[in-house]
Amino acid sequence: MTRLPIDDALPELLAALESKGQAVLMAPPGAGKTTRVPLAMLDRIPGRIVMLEPRRLAARAAAMRMAATLGERVGETIGFRIRGEAKVSKATRIEVVTEGILTRMIQSDPELSGVGAVIFDEFHERSLNADLGLALCLEIRGALREDLVLVAMSATLDAQPVADLMGAPVVISEGRSFPVETRWLDRPLGPRARLEPELAALVERAAAEAAGSILVFLPGEGEIRRVQGLLEGRLRDCEVLPLYGALPPAQQAAALEPGTGRRVVLATAIAETSLTIPDIRVVVDAGRARRARFDPGSGMSRLVTERVTRAEAAQRAGRAGRVAPGVAYRLWTRGEEGALAAFPDPEIASADLAPLALELALWGAQSLPFLTPPPAPALAEAQALLRDLGALDGMGTITAHGRRLAALPLHPRLGHMLETAGAQAAPLAALMGERDPMRGAGADLSLRLAAIAGRRDLPAPPDMGALSRIRDEARRLSRGRAQGPEMSSAAMAALAYPDRIGLRRPGDDPRWLLSGGRGAVMPSSDALAGARLIVATDLSDDVPEARIRLAARIEEAELREVFADRIEEVALCEWSRRENRVTSRLQERLGAIALSDRIWRDAPEDGVARAMLDGVRQLGLRPSPAAERFRARVRLVRAGGADLPDLSDEVLMERLEEWLLPYLGGVKTAGDWKGFDLLGPWRAMLDWNQSQFLDREAPPAYTTPLGRQVPIDYGDAQPEVSLRLQEVFGVTRHPTIGGTPLKMTLLSPAGRPVQVTDDLPGFWASSYADVRKDMRGRYPRHPWPEDPTEAAPTLRAKPRGT
Repeated sequence: MTRLPIDDALPELLAALESKGQAVLMAPPGAGKTTRVPLAMLDRIPGRIVMLEPRRLAARAAAMRMAATLGERVGETIGFRIRGEAKVSKATRIEVVTEGILTRMIQSDPELSGVGAVIFDEFHERSLNADLGLALCLEIRGALREDLVLVAMSATLDAQPVADLMGAPVVISEGRSFPVETRWLDRPLGPRARLEPELAALVERAAAEAAGSILVFLPGEGEIRRVQGLLEGRLRDCEVLPLYGALPPAQQAAALEPGTGRRVVLATAIAETSLTIPDIRVVVDAGRARRARFDPGSGMSRLVTERVTRAEAAQRAGRAGRVAPGVAYRLWTRGEEGALAAFPDPEIASADLAPLALELALWGAQSLPFLTPPPAPALAEAQALLRDLGALDGMGTITAHGRRLAALPLHPRLGHMLETAGAQAAPLAALMGERDPMRGAGADLSLRLAAIAGRRDLPAPPDMGALSRIRDEARRLSRGRAQGPEMSSAAMAALAYPDRIGLRRPGDDPRWLLSGGRGAVMPSSDALAGARLIVATDLSDDVPEARIRLAARIEEAELREVFADRIEEVALCEWSRRENRVTSRLQERLGAIALSDRIWRDAPEDGVARAMLDGVRQLGLRPSPAAERFRARVRLVRAGGADLPDLSDEVLMERLEEWLLPYLGGVKTAGDWKGFDLLGPWRAMLDWNQSQFLDREAPPAYTTPLGRQVPIDYGDAQPEVSLRLQEVFGVTRHPTIGGTPLKMTLLSPAGRPVQVTDDLPGFWASSYADVRKDMRGRYPRHPWPEDPTEAAPTLRAKPRGT
């Protein structure tokens, strides 16, 4: 057996497992940990050893290599289980599985009976299923199985947080087979540069400069096909081979088995880890990775293309040093490398958490020891969806329906559709779990289903590879399943997306309001643009309105039949901003959409008044002059420390329901509100004692010596009145309001100001003589006594001729 760098670390690893039962193993790319560690544990661990791999291709390849090492066939000592395929037997001791398989094993047997160890390979990828699997295993080890051995392995993991979570030692394998030289671009790619031509040119350069076979990292199948086409005939003596997960096994084997000459393997990230590709001495890295991210548009996780992290780039480069000194070419400059993130974000931080929420509910735990806890808002949203699908009850406990969904290898949305509609929903479930096989063919979902059924008269050619995968998955999903009640594809889609049922808005533009409350649009040229009701199965996450990528037309009768228990008759009194009035309607609603809408002619007065409060919030307070004077009085007395209500706009608007609602009877429109006097409601906010105190400390009017009531203006900092000068003859003590002198504007007989004073005795003693001299000539019929303090107040003039 050829010696590998990991072999030097195996004794320390086995000793850690014997003493602690757990370990975190750090080993560089190509060290051999995936195949050597399980075999080294074989004689030390009783029971089966389960090793998790993040990808099906890696799981199958790891099992095949370990079996070959033992001189056996897969399915004997070494086996594997992946989605849709299993090769295990009673003799199997090491079982390589993909991550979702482990979750199902734990949920069906929480003690993991017969399993002695679980190995989490390539844990640095931090997939949602790996994080969940480790959390569940730690829970099992702590509560049920102290003897369960756990190992987390990686080449680029930030090991200490994982070790702290597990309470495990870190074992490091320092060895690397051969050094790898890194070569960067001289200058950054321009903004208009296209990935595939630039990468093809870099592959040609690598083939010319370096010896050995070349491993090229690209983000996905589409990019691999395009680069393969560009390289055809341009590389002498090189066989160009693709390698990606959806490739048929025979073609995958061609890339993984030794060749007779120099090869260029165009691979996705599946070649980063756990796979040994023979004779590779050169790596060309496009610097892109495809990751699962929650797409609010589809309601499920989607693959998105992003820049690689430094850890991923190091992992990829390490594949060049397996058999000899190697070279790694990078499609970015050395300066750009500093801007790369250190590690990928854990999937749990950005993924759709509905599957996780379902697993947690099935497990029955309120919390688990996660390395990165799931974000609370996203988890709450996921739980709300599960309640909507009937998978959780109102208390958050899993239902019998939820248990059936958890047993399916599908997103809960699609599982709910399949469980409800039966085998007829299998093609649609398979389609919605796969990328669109007819991009550019418009939004109509029925075209895709027609292509799956084999129809040829289609407006655009489908992706035959994607169709083949969808058909295979549909057959698997329908196997052993009853047909279910007959339903249209649109009705089945509505089962999966009860929050995406769209009602077309009035107007020429194709816009819909979705039952979940969101707006959505599509081009007016689309065949579905005129549909009144649709089910949107795929949306972009544009704002403010999403763009519909896939949808199905649905009839109202179907909706009423499928969602009969959800359609509610709702009586609405609402303020209409468009009409500036309260509108009262009776509607049949499915979520946010109204299937029927009619006027509610006998709406209760209280409901109308409450709706009018929203109108007031929009229109604002509009106090009359009398109400404004009243508020000014209250403000003045409050400033002196009195216990009176705060009548500021801010406080009044916050407490509208308390003080205004009882007075809004009959107020329905902006016009009604304009004529409404706030004085009455504001007065009512004061009790009897407060009203008496206010009238005493800040009376609404000044009573002149003649008994006339003159309104006091409280608008300025100092209360003020305006009155005829003769009316205050004989006043020798200046009036005050709340301890503040009353500002008096004294008027001539013609009503023009002649003096402003807040000290009437002082005015009589000083300026009055000058005023008298001026006024006597202008108004000779009016009294202008020399001593106004001794004169009687009057508003009368002398008769003519006297």
